[in-house]
Amino acid sequence: MEPTSVLEEVEISMEASVEQMAAEFGSVRTGKASPALVENVTVEVKAYGSKMKLRELAVITTPEPRQIMIQPYDASTVEDIDRAIREAQLGFNPVNEGKVLRLPIPELTEERRREMVKRVKTISEDIKVRLRSCRKEGMDNGKKMKNENILTEDSLHDFEAQIQALTDKFVKQADAATSAKEAEVMTV
Repeated sequence: MEPTSVLEEVEISMEASVEQMAAEFGSVRTGKASPALVENVTVEVKAYGSKMKLRELAVITTPEPRQIMIQPYDASTVEDIDRAIREAQLGFNPVNEGKVLRLPIPELTEERRREMVKRVKTISEDIKVRLRSCRKEGMDNGKKMKNENILTEDSLHDFEAQIQALTDKFVKQADAATSAKEAEVMTV
């Protein structure tokens, strides 16, 4: 175990956490159509006898700013996809056109926007918990290296300061992304 490799591991795991937050933010409705709103819906396909993500079953496009179009690769799965979207309770009412599903995106009410902001804050808090977990793991590794005489007392202090600086950097990124998403959700 070497201090630089531990720092790199901590940075990589923190970076991955912030990237996951950005991906989760993509599934939060803002009033605009986006494939990310439905691509992770789990569809039970009776013909295949399995459950699959919607993105694996169909092409998802946004032909208009307030509409999502879903074109299944296999037309026999349209009914399964329709059912899955309704059961996911995303607030969409799919229009089945035979081989294609259209999802009109309804205008968000003020109350619904506030619910979305709460969801954004929950996602952000979850990511901050992960960042603190990464920091703790890094700090624990620093203490192990001190016990193994790889680090001195002073170098342990410097190491912990570097871990804290990384944590602060990624928490700041998470806060900035959260503020931007909240503003996007609340914009009418």
